[in-house]
Amino acid sequence: MSRKIFVNLPVKNLTKSVDFFSRLGFEFNPQFTDENATAMIISEEAFVMLLVEDFYKSFTTKQIADTATHSEAILAISADSRDEVDDLVNKALAAGGQPANDPMDEGPMYGWSFHDLDGHLWEVMYMDPSALEQ
Repeated sequence: MSRKIFVNLPVKNLTKSVDFFSRLGFEFNPQFTDENATAMIISEEAFVMLLVEDFYKSFTTKQIADTATHSEAILAISADSRDEVDDLVNKALAAGGQPANDPMDEGPMYGWSFHDLDGHLWEVMYMDPSALEQ
């Protein structure tokens, strides 16, 4: 059975977040977009719901993590090449994101990371397919 995943993230300003992720090349499903939320398309099976903080709070009794001082999750997405890793992170930094960790080069695996406008940690990873065969 194929499953879809919907990651929900609180954002301070939905318009700014949509602009930020649009500059990285992501698209949004207009059927699931209003003034409180939008569905960012990662792939046919993966989506990130960007929810305005007050709306996000309606789904939980817990406090929203202060991403300036606490880690809530590491959101890892794949890339098709090392160049795509660098391109996506550089676009994020140019769009107002903040650097997270230095690039990691482990031979067949390469990754780099950034914090989005709300401090969520995104890791972009490439794995050489020939290394998976071994």
